[in-house]
Amino acid sequence: MITETVETFLEKYNLKNSNILVAFSGGFDSMCLLHVLKKLSKKYHFSITAIHLNHGWRGKESDNEEEICKNFCADIEFYSEKLPDNIPHTETAGREARYDFFYKCAKKFDSNIIFTAHNANDNAETVFYRLMKGTGLTGLEGIPEKRDIFYRPILTIYRENIEQYCKDNNLTPNNDSSNQNLKYTRNKIRNEIFPILNDKFPDFEKNLNKLSQSAQFTNNKIETLVKPLEKYSTPEFIDITSELQNTVIHKFLRQYNIDYDNKKINDIASFIRDTQLSKSGKTISLTKDKWLFVNAKEIKIITKNIVEFKEIPVTKVGNYNINEYIFSIEEHNTTPERFPCDEENMAYVNIPNLQNLCIRQRKNGDVIQPLGIKGTQKLKKFLNEKKVPKHEKDSLIFLCKDNEILWAPGFGISDKIKVVTTPTHVIKLRKEG
Repeated sequence: MITETVETFLEKYNLKNSNILVAFSGGFDSMCLLHVLKKLSKKYHFSITAIHLNHGWRGKESDNEEEICKNFCADIEFYSEKLPDNIPHTETAGREARYDFFYKCAKKFDSNIIFTAHNANDNAETVFYRLMKGTGLTGLEGIPEKRDIFYRPILTIYRENIEQYCKDNNLTPNNDSSNQNLKYTRNKIRNEIFPILNDKFPDFEKNLNKLSQSAQFTNNKIETLVKPLEKYSTPEFIDITSELQNTVIHKFLRQYNIDYDNKKINDIASFIRDTQLSKSGKTISLTKDKWLFVNAKEIKIITKNIVEFKEIPVTKVGNYNINEYIFSIEEHNTTPERFPCDEENMAYVNIPNLQNLCIRQRKNGDVIQPLGIKGTQKLKKFLNEKKVPKHEKDSLIFLCKDNEILWAPGFGISDKIKVVTTPTHVIKLRKEG
């Protein structure tokens, strides 16, 4: 039954010829999964790498478990790391460390597929835990079958069937003694609470999983009726009910495969409400490389991918390459038919000599004297007045002289290089190609 379930899962997600990483603790669940995958790899032509994180929290026992895992993987690739001693011995810290390790391995082995061995009992425990803490329909969904790069092929299999598989195939999994430590909430649920409930209600865990499936089905139906978060303007989002706001955010997080719980959904909704009047906008972190940007007008997801470049001296007319942009400065001694507006990446200027000029990104202490203004102001204030979103400021390119901005492409020139009669130069900034 387990082999057939995993085989169906592989076909469902079209994982033939894939590079699959398997989170391998050496316990019953992960040893069963890895054993099944080893058999199926020949049929489906995928590669397997077992990845093992040694927390080191149980001293020699942890090291022995790592050795058992390594020996079991004699005929497949195996990779392990040991956590540093300064990681707190808590459920949350342990989980965060594991997933940091998983993402690191995905990059190391150039894979976007990691199998974890969560089972049906794990899902029931998750739903129960969320019920006890207080949850909405979203929390009742339990553990997703797939999210981001993580796949869970045996999520519908119960622990008793997994243990029977290991027995039938003469497998000797690790028996993690920390699973009996009742200071961990999940262990208390598994070892104390569930046995009592299962004794009174034999189908208790199965019913929790049915509830999980029902919540997933209902949420999927609801989400088809709401538009994506990024289709809302900020005022539109604020005007809908808080229940609908949470539904929209839930759809958004699932769309981008972002890990979430009820708290994260509420935090994002609160952030949007708190930021609704901000002109320049603010960001909230979603993942290591994704943020949600909100200002008084719009809501959008951004990736902070700032490409830094070294300061480039401008000593003569010609073109200067800056990443995917080209800055050009050319002599121009006739009056143009029209002067470009501030929003254009072009300006006619009066620069008698090209001394101490450079192209660079912003620095602390930068100032500018906006056109028509007496005296300088901080660049930060200037950009805020132009309503430049915070996440865009570090990517901007400026023509400077020492700590003074002479031209902010798209936003305006300094009064110090304005044209009184005839310009000396024309400056432009354009994308290559």
